[in-house]
Amino acid sequence: MSKMFDINLILNKIGITEGYQVLEAGCGQYGHLVFPLAKLTGKSGQVFAVDIIKSHLEEIDRHQKIENLPQIKTIWTDIESWQRNKLESNTLDAILLVNTLNQTKKRSNSLQELTRILKRGGKFLIVEWKEHDLLFGPKVEKRINREDLKNLANKIGLKLIEEFEAGSMHYALIFKKI
Repeated sequence: MSKMFDINLILNKIGITEGYQVLEAGCGQYGHLVFPLAKLTGKSGQVFAVDIIKSHLEEIDRHQKIENLPQIKTIWTDIESWQRNKLESNTLDAILLVNTLNQTKKRSNSLQELTRILKRGGKFLIVEWKEHDLLFGPKVEKRINREDLKNLANKIGLKLIEEFEAGSMHYALIFKKI
């Protein structure tokens, strides 16, 4: 996954610092962003690695112990369900949703649930596949039109603060909760 987009660019753009409370939704089994996030937040911060597949989280837990990163906590949940993840409302400094929203059936529900746990002024980064046909990735009809995503985010209280190309196949949007 890291070859498809620039992880360092993404992390620099969202501006995670020591002590931040951060969540990556749909972290997968390798935690491509979870582990770099944990190094940025330091031991005084917290990184929540969220996925719907338990075996992915078990793999993250295993690596978290090996790398001595106790600030990583895994959460098994479905982001499409309101308040199912049990995190308090308005508590997180940042949320990252990378290559995940296109896999959900209830995109609006997913964004609303994640926005619920983001504190006012917190940043919400979304990385998705560009809409044109590529050699791999989800089918074109499953990809999310960036203008539609901006409109949906605006309706649920997110203000676009930055838009950039995250790589040759991905676009990125950073929103702020208002």
